[in-house]
Amino acid sequence: MLDTLTRRIATVFAGLARKGRLTEDDVNDMLREVRVALLEADVNLTVAKDFIKRVKEKAVGEEVYGSLTADQTLIKIVRDELTDLLGGETVKFNWSPQPPTVILLCGLQGSGKTTTAAKLAVWLKKQGKKPMMAACDIQRPAAIKQLEVLGESIEVPVYSKMDGTSPVQIAKEAVERAAYLMLDTVIVDTAGRLTVDEDLMNELQQVAKVSGPSETFLVLDSTTGQEAVNVANAFHEKVTLTGAIFSKLDSDTRGGAVLSVRQSTGIPVRFVGIGEQTDALDQFYPDRMAERIIGMGDVMGIIEKAEAAFKDENTEDLEKKFGKGTMDFNDLLDNFRMMRKMGPIQNIIKMIPGANQMIDENALEQMNDGHLNHIEAIIYSMTPAERVNPDIINGSRRKRIAAGAGSTVEQVNALVKQLYDMRRNMKMFSKMQTKMKKKGPPRRR
Repeated sequence: MLDTLTRRIATVFAGLARKGRLTEDDVNDMLREVRVALLEADVNLTVAKDFIKRVKEKAVGEEVYGSLTADQTLIKIVRDELTDLLGGETVKFNWSPQPPTVILLCGLQGSGKTTTAAKLAVWLKKQGKKPMMAACDIQRPAAIKQLEVLGESIEVPVYSKMDGTSPVQIAKEAVERAAYLMLDTVIVDTAGRLTVDEDLMNELQQVAKVSGPSETFLVLDSTTGQEAVNVANAFHEKVTLTGAIFSKLDSDTRGGAVLSVRQSTGIPVRFVGIGEQTDALDQFYPDRMAERIIGMGDVMGIIEKAEAAFKDENTEDLEKKFGKGTMDFNDLLDNFRMMRKMGPIQNIIKMIPGANQMIDENALEQMNDGHLNHIEAIIYSMTPAERVNPDIINGSRRKRIAAGAGSTVEQVNALVKQLYDMRRNMKMFSKMQTKMKKKGPPRRR
């Protein structure tokens, strides 16, 4: 998810930190690199230029030149402007005062609407809702069957008809049926086309008219780049969109359209798809995304996933140790156990502050349970005292640990270094977040 942009920006900031006091030339060089990183991530050219202009104006206003904490001040400015660019505050879900709440999904063919409908249903169930899905894409009989199969797998009813009933009538009947069954939400999966056309829009407008949606989400394929912005504008002209859902964001390391769509169209990003599983849909938080982009990770996201995976277990210690940077190898073992229940390992690791700097990109993409097993073997080869206090692991101890794990001393050294790096990054970013909170939320325009 925006991995290339994150790595580029993290490298830029790391270079600033090594300089100490900054000159105006240093800041200009940094901004030039950030602009290139944004464009490489497929961010809209105008959006990128305006972003850099705002950062530069604020940098001058904050008097960062010659300051010993200039790099931290610049990180905060970039973080605040990114948050603003992504929408500022998280948009609350618009529930209907009179159930059922209708959620209309629209988009082009192949954008992932049907799969997203099921993911959204799973998210709604986690919120304590009782959803129904309506199969209104009669253009593709396979889409109806796909929705029915997905509905069965997640135990969500699907209202469908294959007798020639129009999508408009199906939507109307689905809402009535949900009300009769006392279901509180209806997700309407509409038809898509290869391109935006008049027939598609007319049908969508009629479906919206009879169903009365509280939320109308446009599902966008993140791999289509800036074309996603053009599609969003086209749909928004015909129906009132309340948000965008970006699918396949995990498979696109650029994903710059996520940064462009709000600024270019006014449509807030509401959810992002981060995998193929039906639970791989995350609500979009602009501030968290901004922090991930600049390498600060998403500690709150990790904690929330841990709380969801371990509802009966106390995760407060995890949050405290993240903030204090006092994790030891026992905590790392506990985290691995949690990670296996929290989703794809790569996605969780990317949420750790500084992970993109600590772990090589190729190694991160190839990381799986086998890699965790190997790391666990090294940790289990340590004595209880060594796991709690890595400082005592000297040269002879490292040779013993490597031999016991069937590993090499170099791999043991790398693991110890990664733990220290993780501690340092978590502590640094926690302090930075505290300072940012004290200075208040990002400026709203």
